Amino acid sequence: MKESEKVAAAVQYLTSLLPRTPELAVVLGSGLGGLADRIEDPVMIPYASVPGFPLSTAPGHAGRFVAGRLGDRYVLCMQGRFHYYEGHEMSAIALPVRVIKALGCRALVLTNAAGGVNWDFSVGDFMLITDHINFMGANPLRGENDDSIGPRFCDMSAVYTPALQQVARKAAADLGLVLREGVYLGYMGPSFETPAEIRAFRTLGADAVGMSTVPEAIAAAHCSLPVLGLSLITNMAAGMAGKRLSGEEVIEIADARGPVFQELVTRIVGML
Repeated sequence: MKESEKVAAAVQYLTSLLPRTPELAVVLGSGLGGLADRIEDPVMIPYASVPGFPLSTAPGHAGRFVAGRLGDRYVLCMQGRFHYYEGHEMSAIALPVRVIKALGCRALVLTNAAGGVNWDFSVGDFMLITDHINFMGANPLRGENDDSIGPRFCDMSAVYTPALQQVARKAAADLGLVLREGVYLGYMGPSFETPAEIRAFRTLGADAVGMSTVPEAIAAAHCSLPVLGLSLITNMAAGMAGKRLSGEEVIEIADARGPVFQELVTRIVGML
């Protein structure tokens, strides 16, 4: 089955359940799914019921779409995402992004929990993603290209849309929040990085590291879907804080800073 046929099947199913076309889509990262609780008149659709979708198994990911009103916008939230480390093919990670574009969404907000690589960052900081480094060893565009979705060779000069970044800066300023900016490096996982790898990533120009977002951003660029990327720094990366890393710590910090992060994303959505 061609990729466009998989997209069409998923879109047909979702359209049958959604009362209207969503204007924007938001992917909620580890521990950040609480934003979906703010949605009014929610329509909840488990990924398992959507044709062609895999199961989401990562901790802190509910594994469902939540559609409804967030402020004065009708949005579609992914309450949890798919990761390469779960064993999914890159094409499976790209599928929801392509479906979001085909549904009629005009922009995609990607959020994640990330490790700080920049020495100037602190746990609990928010970072605007200005660019990324794909260190996952794979690309969601590998294989036969479906020209009806995007070109064989995809330009990556401005994956993270400058106009959307300006909106995020204004929203953070309005809320009195410090918004860091930097480069996100995507790492395959699920093991955390070694201190030596973090030193190498810093030399490469990374400011934060995580195990998601990059495949989705590439898929969005491929189908010409504007993207805004936001990271919550939930821990300082390996070798920086003199302690062991754990997934529990990531979720704990995400839960603690989640309400503020939700305020930021809600304001951004209202301004888009």
